[in-house]
Amino acid sequence: MTLSAIIVDDSEINLTLFKHLVGKIAGLEPRCFQSSSEGLTWCERHGADIVVVDYMMPEPDGIEFIRRLRSFPGMDDVPVVMVTANDLKEVRYTALQAGATDFLTKPVDKNEFVARIGNMATLRRSQKLLTDRAALLAAEVAAATATIVERERETIFRLAKAAEYRDPETGAHIMRMAAYSRMIAAVLGIGAEELS
Repeated sequence: MTLSAIIVDDSEINLTLFKHLVGKIAGLEPRCFQSSSEGLTWCERHGADIVVVDYMMPEPDGIEFIRRLRSFPGMDDVPVVMVTANDLKEVRYTALQAGATDFLTKPVDKNEFVARIGNMATLRRSQKLLTDRAALLAAEVAAATATIVERERETIFRLAKAAEYRDPETGAHIMRMAAYSRMIAAVLGIGAEELS
């Protein structure tokens, strides 16, 4: 499974470095943007699996980028790494509140960058597999439920057909079965007009 890694930094040197480092991680496809607005537009249209964003950029800055990114459908659980030369705790707190997942400090340690992004890629793959599995299981449950409902309706139909035979020996049995059929139909939510 190939994941998209969106890299947003107004510095061409940093973009080149981050793209090279992301390229070392199997299964990640880097896409770079020097403009945070262009990066946001891309993410809104195509989504992303991992985002690496610089803090100090022209509008929107990294924190505003994250806020807007998190407002897009399906982007609330995407790992976002903020890269910053700013060591102020207030910046980190604000970024975390905006939705940053992790931080890296410039100058970036190459081994740490590859390890952190690689770990996030592994987590993202697992997350996507779980989401896909949950959707598959939900579809299987819906199909099984539909089959059960159809079988129950068929049983009710057959019981109703049996009621058409009105010989004296089975009359009481047929009446009981008709009553059971009505009770089953009521539980299943089948209306009276559907039963006739």
